[in-house]
Amino acid sequence: MFSQNISPKMALLNVFLGLFLLALTNIPGNVVCQNSVTDLVTPEFFDGIKNQAPATCEGKGFYTRDAFITALNSYPEFGRTDTKREVAAFFAHVTHETTDFCYIEEKNKADPHCTSPQYPCANGKFYYGRGPIQLTGNGNYIEAGRAIGFDGLNSPETVARDRVISFKTALWFWMTYVHSVLNQGFGETIRKINGPAECGGRNRDQVLDRVRRYTDYCKRFGVDPGPRLEC
Repeated sequence: MFSQNISPKMALLNVFLGLFLLALTNIPGNVVCQNSVTDLVTPEFFDGIKNQAPATCEGKGFYTRDAFITALNSYPEFGRTDTKREVAAFFAHVTHETTDFCYIEEKNKADPHCTSPQYPCANGKFYYGRGPIQLTGNGNYIEAGRAIGFDGLNSPETVARDRVISFKTALWFWMTYVHSVLNQGFGETIRKINGPAECGGRNRDQVLDRVRRYTDYCKRFGVDPGPRLEC
């Protein structure tokens, strides 16, 4: 006969394994590992967005999935918890801002957007919207440049020339200003990105386009979009 006695070490191991399996069963369905961001942003997902833009769009040859994934490596906290909703929200905003990755720069280039008096502006340099999040304003360019490692003051055009830096500016802005409010609903992410122009009943068509994109991406990822979709 085999002995029914279990050693103390084996008993402790069984308890540990039981607790580990119990923890796994209690992880919410929308909380997944960090590397699942790349699983969600497949080549088919990314290129499917670009393919909606006309062939003449400058962004079709600029924005790439590889550039996004490379930039993502510098922001490991992105999508660490509520992964599906965060990826859906991020892409809802960047595809709205760029019209399905069509535009690299803002169409209106007349305004230099030297809007933050506490920061300098270089002569002849314009700080209008560039990149996936349409980074705007001398303050944002300088702060993003310091964080990422480019000269945002004297070379703001780098955001429209280097595709990895371009995505890094979008992720920098997101993680600095937007990430922390994601649990308050998609509407709060709109407020952080363009609140003065769109929230409180202003430019509701723009708000609805962001919401439409967000809910579409959530549906694709199989996650409920949550409450408070508008600001």
